[in-house]
Amino acid sequence: MAGGAVENKLLASWAVATTDSRLAQDIFDFGRRSVRKLLLRLLIGGIFAIFGLLNYYGSTDINPVTGEKQRVQLSPQQEQVLGVQARGEMAQQHGGLYPDEQLQAYVDAVGADLISETGARQSPYNFEFHLLRDAQTINAFALPGGQVFLTAGLMRQLDDEAQLAAVLGHEIGHVIGRHGAEHMAKQQLGVSLVNAVGVAASDGEYGSGRSAAAIAQAVNQLVSLKYGREDELESDRLGLQFMVEAGYDPRGIVELMEILESANSGGAPPEFFSSHPNPGNRAQELVGMINQVFPDGIPPQLEDGRDRFNKIARPRLP
Repeated sequence: MAGGAVENKLLASWAVATTDSRLAQDIFDFGRRSVRKLLLRLLIGGIFAIFGLLNYYGSTDINPVTGEKQRVQLSPQQEQVLGVQARGEMAQQHGGLYPDEQLQAYVDAVGADLISETGARQSPYNFEFHLLRDAQTINAFALPGGQVFLTAGLMRQLDDEAQLAAVLGHEIGHVIGRHGAEHMAKQQLGVSLVNAVGVAASDGEYGSGRSAAAIAQAVNQLVSLKYGREDELESDRLGLQFMVEAGYDPRGIVELMEILESANSGGAPPEFFSSHPNPGNRAQELVGMINQVFPDGIPPQLEDGRDRFNKIARPRLP
């Protein structure tokens, strides 16, 4: 009996040791597989990130008007196709086009002078100008490729043709500066980095990887805000240049900034979080530019076009 008890104890000890050994091996194998999966995810994420960086930094072009070296992925022709495809939807968001052919023709004529009489004619874009029906929104914007929009709400705030030229010249500056194409290139980079974060952070649980990708997407949106400070200031400089070359009084663009500042005085967003610089600061910058270009005062041949504006535009605006 004593011998049998000892034998049973030995067998039990062997079984426990064998079980512990197998458990340890299973744990080791699981850990090794987990490490391999993690390394694979990191490798795939790294490939996404590297591809995005190479694609972004490897796509450069020289701007024919500004001479700036830019990181863009669209050709001017592709920008124009994109703008034409999007113009209908953009107009629809603002109630469609303003129903006055003569007023639209007036806007077209001012825009045409800002192209044909200035350095803007060196650009490869075919510009089109659209007056929108929206009388509540005070805004103007441009799509890549030359589609420029102005709301009736902003048009009603203007006092003369020089201010209208300032609006259109500024938006022409965005197109010629290729700001939209630059931001689209950054968004492509951002998408690649978002994919990288989503893959690398995924641990097999749907929520965790999704959360990491959502955070990266939010950061990408902040980086890719529509027209940042430098874009706006460059468009101001170009708009001022085009105004003067087309024969307009440059003080019109300062007056435009004062109009915008007054329109937003009821609740302007903090400057730091705004995608557009504070109009007051921009006005100061523009006054400095004008004084630098015209230290002896504004030449008398540069006009504000107030009489034409009052005769053609004012009676046609509600």
